[in-house]
Parts: sequence; C-alpha cells; structure tokens
Amino acid sequence: MPSWLERQLSSHQVQLAATALVSGITVAGLIYGGQAIRRKVAVEQLKSSIPPLDEEHQAQPLTDFGAASPLPSASRDDERVAALARRAQQGEYDAGLVNEQLTRTASFLTPPRFEKLRSAFVIVVGLGGVGSHCTSALARSGVSHIRLIDFDQVTLSSLNRHSVATLADVGTPKVQCVRKRLEAVVPWVQWECLNEVWREEQGERLLGRWGHSSGRKPDYVIDAIDNIDSKVELLKYCHGHGIKVVSSMGAGCKSDPTRVFVGDISTSIEDPLSRTTRRKLKLLGIGEGIPVVYSTEKPGPGKAQLLPLPEDEFVKGKVNELSVLPGFRARILPVLGTMPAIFGYSVANFVILEITGYPHETGTGKGREKMYESILSGLQGLEERLVRKAGQDPLGLKIPITKEDVAYLIEEVYRGRSVVSGLPTRLALTRWKAPKDGFRVDQRWNGQKHSKVQLDELVCMTKEEAKTHEEEVLRSGKPPEVVYDVEVVQLVERRREEEKQYRRYR
Repeated sequence: MPSWLERQLSSHQVQLAATALVSGITVAGLIYGGQAIRRKVAVEQLKSSIPPLDEEHQAQPLTDFGAASPLPSASRDDERVAALARRAQQGEYDAGLVNEQLTRTASFLTPPRFEKLRSAFVIVVGLGGVGSHCTSALARSGVSHIRLIDFDQVTLSSLNRHSVATLADVGTPKVQCVRKRLEAVVPWVQWECLNEVWREEQGERLLGRWGHSSGRKPDYVIDAIDNIDSKVELLKYCHGHGIKVVSSMGAGCKSDPTRVFVGDISTSIEDPLSRTTRRKLKLLGIGEGIPVVYSTEKPGPGKAQLLPLPEDEFVKGKVNELSVLPGFRARILPVLGTMPAIFGYSVANFVILEITGYPHETGTGKGREKMYESILSGLQGLEERLVRKAGQDPLGLKIPITKEDVAYLIEEVYRGRSVVSGLPTRLALTRWKAPKDGFRVDQRWNGQKHSKVQLDELVCMTKEEAKTHEEEVLRSGKPPEVVYDVEVVQLVERRREEEKQYRRYR
C-alpha cells in the first residue's frame, strides 16, 4: 500500500491535478472572501451614512398605507368625502342621485344591460397608466364592485400618465390612491385593495369571489401588468380556470392612437410585448382565445425606444438588482402620457360591452390567419410555376417565407392595400421583378431545395393584378417601370426602403 501511494504521489499527472485543485480552491476562496469584504464594507458605509436620531433627525413610523412619511392631514373636504363614501358603501346613499349621475350610460346601454353593469365585479391587476385609467372608466360607468391588485407606490415620474394621482399621493400605494380619489367621484363603489404582487400560487385568493367567500365570481379580470413573466402567469391562470380576461399590451414607445386595436392575441402583430407574450403562451399550449388591446404602430428611426442603462451601472455589475422586484424591467421605457390612457379606456370599453352584451366586433384571429395562409399558399404556387418555367423540377420546393412574414408584409409594410390599385381585398404577394440570374433553385444541400425569394423582393397586389403581373413582368422579363405608372413604381420603392428600416426592429 505505501509503495502504491508513493507511486501515485510521484506521478506527474497526479501532481498537476492536485496543483490545479489547490489553485482552484485558493482562487474561489479569494473571490468569495473579497465579495464578503465588499459586502461588509458597503453595509458599514450605509449604516454610517444614517445620522443618529436627535431633534434634527427624527424617525417616524410607516403609515397604514406603507408610505415612508406621514400623510398630510386630511382637509375638511377629504374628511367629508371619506365619510360620505363610508355611508354610501353601507347603502346610505340616495339611489336617485346614483341614477342621475349614471343616466347617460343607462340610456345608452338600456336598463336591462345597465343592470348587468351595475352588479358586475371586475378585478384590475396593475394600477399604472393603463390600469388607473381603465379603473376610472369602469367606476364612472357604473361597475359597483372593483378589486385592485398592485404592489407598487405612486412615483413622481408616474404622474405624467396616471389617471387620478396627485403630488400628495407620491409614496403611497397605488391601490389606495385610486380608491381614495375615485371615492370622491363614485362614493357608492365597493373596493377591495390588495397591495401585493400577482403570484400564481396566490391566484385562488387574489382572483377569488368578492369577499373571498360566498360572494360573486369576477365577471372579468383586466391584465394591466407590464412585466412579461407576471403577465403570462396571470393569463395562463385565467385561461386554465375559465376566468374571462382581457390584456393590455405595451403602450410604451407608442404615439399613434389610430393604430390601437382590440382583437385576439393571435392577431396582435409588430407589438414587442405582445409578440413575446404570445410566444410564451404558445409554449404553454395557448395560441388564441385571449382578447388584447395592442398597437400595430411600428418602431423606426427617430421614434422612442427602450432607454439604455448608464454605462456606470454595467461597470458596477448585477444590473438585474436595479429592478423593483426580481425579474422586473430595470431599463426605462419612454411613455407618452396620452397613450396609456387610450389603452386603458379601450380595455374598459371592451369590458363594459362584454359584460352588458352590447353588440360589438373584435378580431377573433381566425379570419386574418386564414387570409395569411391563403396568401402564403399562393406565393408557394407562384414560385413553383416560375421554377417550372425555368426548366427545373418544383417537386418538394420550399420557400423561406412564413405566415408571420406574410402578416408583416401585408399589414405593416403595405398597410393591407395593393400597391397598384389601393384595394384592400383579395390580396396576394408576388415578386416585383424577375431575378437577373433567373428563377433558380438552391440545391446546395442534399435532399433540400428551396426558392431564393426574399421579403424585400415581394410586393402586395390583388390576386387579379398579381396574375397579370406574373404574365407581363415575371414571365416576359419586362421591367416594372415599363408596365406601371411612375406613381406605382415610386410607392413600391418607398415601401421597400421602409421595410429595410423596419427589418432592424423585428
């Protein structure tokens, strides 16, 4: 045994391995030791920066709302509003006054539908710009039971988009701020304010019946969360438990109110938040069936973008620790104050119509999906015909274009209209010019052949125009400039130049 041990210890490989092991342990110890020392120093510096409590530096307990400083004394008006709200919520309020205040809404919906709205129970998750405006619209329209869920507090920077917050509300929980301000408008509305983060494991309690016992089930849940993981968790929970939900996509970096739509999540395109949410839900087996409010406005040069963090924050490391909570966005998202309001009112409008059964139409996702599939199929057929004309076998030919690409070109680049006539129906995609080297098939890989067509080579026309274009341009070899007016040619060039810019943001 000693001789075997001596041989092992004298082995060059064993000596190298032992040296590497000892070096690794030493380096790890130095790293962790250094981190521990830095943490200790940072804690000591933080403690030493806190002045001792004396007459100049006094400490105050947190308020019932969790604020870091005491709220200013309530004015007589505030006290009167709070007292009136307490009586109204207990039923001590003239029903005639309520009916008079809501008479325009009742006249619009008709009494039977209005009663459905008055008895409704809605849950709003997220009380930022979108959620606060949505809540205000629901309360003012007649919804009598509203549960608010949000962990955050009002900040100075949020006043540019919040519906009711004032400077006096900075530092107070958003749920309490919204309740307090709206009680001055609709004192009879019943509120449940939960100042906490949405967690899936708490779903049964957070989205449970009114009063968390034998009360009414929620008629609708409104997702106004801007954190993708929490948003997906909430939508998945509602979808899996049969709870009606509508979700607001991103209002940040948007500026065009005419591009805001309500539709199924499967129809939401060119919206970064919607696209990421949609992909994550698809991984969970949810491809459609969730209504969303989204914008089709494209990002582009000169438009607002997610702001980068200062370079010194990256030098410090651990950028994720800058988030309010783990997993939440650390970077600043520029917001034009008007857009969250438009999103919020769009969500509220949808929920009101849904609850009351008022006639309305939204995109279900199926009609446009079928249209994109049909256009893609038509493009596949065109490429096969052109390859066959070139004397090659089109059997098994693939094209590097997807259904999502078709939606992008039709909706975003060509605005859903033909470049030739401007018609919005019976649309198709076709090559604009015949390629200089002919319609050849790429067969560099054994067992695979595909067309070389690219997105920037395609234009939108009606099916009839595309058929004529195929004969006069693609098959005959004529340049489009000979066949079409100058206006059409210039429009195509503008759209293709725009597509080059948009492609960077996809």
